[in-house]
Amino acid sequence: MAEELLHDDDLRRIGDRGLAIEDVRRQLAVLRSPPPCTRLLRACTPGDGIRVLSSSAVEAALATHVTAAAAGRFLCFVPASGAATRMFRALLAVLEGETPATRAHLEQRASAGDKDAREVLEFADGLPRFAFTPALRDVMRQRRADLDGCARAGEIASILAALLDREGLDYAALPKGLLAFHRYADGARTAFEEHLVDAAHYARDGARHVRLHLTVSEQHLAGFAGLLSTVRASLEARLDARFEVGFSHQAPSTDTVAVDLAGAPFRDGDGHLLFRPGGHGALLDNLAGSGADLAYVKNIDNVVPDHLKGPVVHWKKVLGGLLVDLQDRVFAALRRLEEDASAAAVDAALELLELELDTPTPAGIRAAAPAERLAHARAKLVRPLRVCGMVRCEGDPGGGPFWVQGATGDASPQIVETAQIDPDDAGQAALLGSSTRFNPVDLVCGLRDHRGQPIDLARHVDRDAVFISEKSSGGRKLRALERPGLWNGSMADWSTVFVEVPTATFNPVKTVNDLLAPQHQPPVEGEVTARGVPG
Repeated sequence: MAEELLHDDDLRRIGDRGLAIEDVRRQLAVLRSPPPCTRLLRACTPGDGIRVLSSSAVEAALATHVTAAAAGRFLCFVPASGAATRMFRALLAVLEGETPATRAHLEQRASAGDKDAREVLEFADGLPRFAFTPALRDVMRQRRADLDGCARAGEIASILAALLDREGLDYAALPKGLLAFHRYADGARTAFEEHLVDAAHYARDGARHVRLHLTVSEQHLAGFAGLLSTVRASLEARLDARFEVGFSHQAPSTDTVAVDLAGAPFRDGDGHLLFRPGGHGALLDNLAGSGADLAYVKNIDNVVPDHLKGPVVHWKKVLGGLLVDLQDRVFAALRRLEEDASAAAVDAALELLELELDTPTPAGIRAAAPAERLAHARAKLVRPLRVCGMVRCEGDPGGGPFWVQGATGDASPQIVETAQIDPDDAGQAALLGSSTRFNPVDLVCGLRDHRGQPIDLARHVDRDAVFISEKSSGGRKLRALERPGLWNGSMADWSTVFVEVPTATFNPVKTVNDLLAPQHQPPVEGEVTARGVPG
């Protein structure tokens, strides 16, 4: 059926994007007949899928990190291509509304329960505390308006316009990495700059080199490169570092097609196939292409000012050191198996998988012939390895850590999003809600094998762990497909270790008003700032 639905022009356009015809046909088949939802067994908890490190284990990990960092093994990988539109959703809704946004009108709406109006009022009241306010004041001055005067007069619409429209700061269209997040005595610092500072504290090698790789959209590459050029010299001098920063784009070859509600390929007004970005799972190619040995993965908006960086840096080092310790043990087991395929060596490898990598041995393998047991042990050891920080649930969104049942019945620890669960299965919904921890995207990944060669990450993707959602284009509904998520299905066949980390390491900025929270503000005069790191 799929062959009949694709025309010669479709095949040409698919090829022009670098997509494989068979991949597109598989996408169409998945959209018409979605694979089974992820099957949860139970939530991971401390002692059952989540490791709580002792003080001695922390000290050992920190010591290991020192050696690995000095050898230049770490790279910081930061997905940073998404626009900040959602961050300003409430402000945009008010600005684009039919009624002019005056304080009096917004107060009336807020008293009637309008959440958008309340958010805008909170934003207006917080104007003196945003790091971008000086730039906003300059834009309004160019427009022959006074920010403080407009605020006093309740003329909020003009303030929102200066912040959000294309001729102003255009903040809703910029990526979060280029937005001013934090205030310092010497000016504002963007999220991108905060990542540079962070990386200098836990990824600097013995020659003072600090490597980062950011995925950015093509249209904003110049903005990131220009900002880096502006701040590089001063940051390098202050941090005693030499930054090596790479950028890449989400490749068109990772785009996906869509179908209409009848299951036919969705076409635009000109009759061409509609291609959509494949979601953050498409960045697996970028991660593989970064050339990293060990890669920290962290969201662009999860940063704090210098005086609060202490716990962040500390636990980054701990997670990195633990990864190296585990990787060393895996590599030793693989080398032993290459020299000694005895039952004792295989038993030791399976014990390592069970006790240290949360990879239970299936009953069938326990009773299998020696050759099959050896092949199983090798296959499970020669995989990418990730150590993931997990924080306590405090109402923040994010995928949770769960024991999941695989297609063959095996159990494995996975990061699971709500969209992966059958919404009509009350039992699965209850399990999903039982999680006491969630994923703040605090990962460190081992991407090479025991011979130092890059592992083919594409071989370890659960291709059925896709996200399917209902969207619209041109006023018509469609079913859209996202590739398996970067830390979900794209890493489903990785060796995975979850570690409890404090909530102080997770400080996301999902709305503009999150920047008013204490963790994104300068220290209060007289406040103890020992949690920070030298800046």
